[in-house]
Amino acid sequence: MTELLKRYDNDTSQINSGDTAWILVSAALVFIMSPGVGYFYSGMARSKNAVSLVFLCMVAMAVVSVQWMIWGYSLALSDTATNPFIGNLKYGLLLNVGDKPHANAPSIPGDVYAVFQCMFAALTPALALGGAAERIRIFPAILFCFVWTTIVYDPIAYWSWAPKGWMNVMGSLDYAGGTPVHIASGFGALAFALVLGKRQGFGHEKFEPHNYLNIILGTSLLWFGWFGFNGGSAVASNGRAGLASAVTHIAACMGGLSWSLVAYFRNGYKFSSFHFCSGAIAGLVAITPASGFVAPWAALVFGAVAGVACHFAVDFKEKLGFDDALDVFAVHGIGGVVGNLLTGIFASKGVAALNGSVIKGGWIDHHWKQLGYQLAASCSGAAWSFVVSVIILVIFNFIPGLHLRIHEDGEISGTDFAEMGEHGYKFATIEPNMYGRDNASLTNLEQGNARPTTLTSDGQAGSEKSSVTGTDSREKHITLGV
Repeated sequence: MTELLKRYDNDTSQINSGDTAWILVSAALVFIMSPGVGYFYSGMARSKNAVSLVFLCMVAMAVVSVQWMIWGYSLALSDTATNPFIGNLKYGLLLNVGDKPHANAPSIPGDVYAVFQCMFAALTPALALGGAAERIRIFPAILFCFVWTTIVYDPIAYWSWAPKGWMNVMGSLDYAGGTPVHIASGFGALAFALVLGKRQGFGHEKFEPHNYLNIILGTSLLWFGWFGFNGGSAVASNGRAGLASAVTHIAACMGGLSWSLVAYFRNGYKFSSFHFCSGAIAGLVAITPASGFVAPWAALVFGAVAGVACHFAVDFKEKLGFDDALDVFAVHGIGGVVGNLLTGIFASKGVAALNGSVIKGGWIDHHWKQLGYQLAASCSGAAWSFVVSVIILVIFNFIPGLHLRIHEDGEISGTDFAEMGEHGYKFATIEPNMYGRDNASLTNLEQGNARPTTLTSDGQAGSEKSSVTGTDSREKHITLGV
């Protein structure tokens, strides 16, 4: 024990216990965002696809975490690689990591930094899968997450954050993932939507969210996790982390308000929880690349511009006929580009200096080239993600057993039942012939596209609105899942 204490006393490491604790907490906060995305997506989709969307987000987290351990961390964030495009395999299997600090995080152990960054990588393909919602098979989607993270996310993350990455060396500013996370997932989702094709009934049926409470829950989890997403990207517990958290919250609030107000005046003077939640996410997306570079007043601009821009991007996407089922391209792709470009204008060298970092700033510091750097990073990330995603998807469709689109009957019955044999909503268990009806009468339940229906005790359909009445003890209403 005495020898161990001597070794500790002689340690010259700059590891800080407070910084380490904050990044561990931040990693847990970012982890919460994976189920948050799942609940957000499940609420936006039809009920027959709700469970599979939450499951896909969770299984993507598991698959990418394994990929990250095998080689993802080393490819994406190697601080010993010398080329500008991709990392080496020095940290493969997380060997040679241990408590040695990474060049990007000198005050925390390397393994803590690896876990924190793993949560970013795990979230990104889950976002992209939203472009294929309600028509994707689960097994090939799992393999896609592994391949896509390796070929799309890891290179873009290296370009943006690795010491030798070409975007980083050029001078592009990306504090927490505007390009690697949001632009990459948004344009990956667009590739998904185009390659897989439109859902049955698209353009003829009106697809609406089935559960607004899930949307609110998912947004709350995402908003909560984003404090670790952006605040943790300071990789230290300091004033810059606090400011990043503050501007994150401000941009989310302003994004929700701006989207809601635009929709209010355009859609019959009615407010919508869905509009507010979408706007809040748009604000969070836009502030991500700038969160450690801008002052609080600038966050108001980020939120307002992102809320309005992404609102109209949804309309524009629909006019073009893109069946991006869950608006991933409009919110994350366009929102990420908006955030990157605004960073080139509002980045402040004074804010970066809070923890000793030195940047030239954006237009407010008369550094006019910064907007060009941000545009170059945005276009490069978008192009790489879209083109490579299309190539991966096309190849998958040619491999037996890996075609991505679910069969027609499975799409009608829903991915929950067709791919998992599960239903998200079972308010009542109805045994065959319990009410003198055969199994065929439950087709709409399995399809998940029936309105809430009530059955009286004699097996007859009741009113469309579910209810429990106490006026007649002989009449019992049973609500079926939507």
